[in-house]
Amino acid sequence: MRAWTDVAVLAKTKNLQGGFVAQGAAGLPFLLFEGLEVAFVPPVLDAPRRARVTSVAPADERTAVVTFDVVEGIDAAEALVGCHCLARRADLPDGALDAPEGAWDGWEVHDAASGLVGSVSGIQEMPGQDLLEVCSAKEGRTILVPLVDAFVVEVDEDARRIVVDVPDGLLEL
Repeated sequence: MRAWTDVAVLAKTKNLQGGFVAQGAAGLPFLLFEGLEVAFVPPVLDAPRRARVTSVAPADERTAVVTFDVVEGIDAAEALVGCHCLARRADLPDGALDAPEGAWDGWEVHDAASGLVGSVSGIQEMPGQDLLEVCSAKEGRTILVPLVDAFVVEVDEDARRIVVDVPDGLLEL
């Protein structure tokens, strides 16, 4: 099992003191809390690599205004916008990463180029990334789609739909 996990993304700066609007990682509740140590990825030249959360002011269930101990001022904050916050799994509350069994089952998966791919039948946890098991709408076979930010365009919880943009040929494997 991986020791660190993606818990949030720094969406934009919020104030001149170095605050951020942070969004929870897809499919997770907001997990940043005061005192939590995080690593920023990808690393940014001349910006901190790790920090501790010093304050969290919730905006809604997946978004909050967050500050960190080593991010001082708007210039330092702007360098980190778009970075993800990784946290040690051991530092998170028990069960925080547990999705209810079958939580994604039945969600439709659409490819940005080719339309409906099929519906989610499960998730495989792999060392590099999780894989969506998608039952093909056309052939009934299982297609594995990497559940990574580079491929996921949109997650619509209300419509229970995931839109992906995968490299050509991946859906034919």
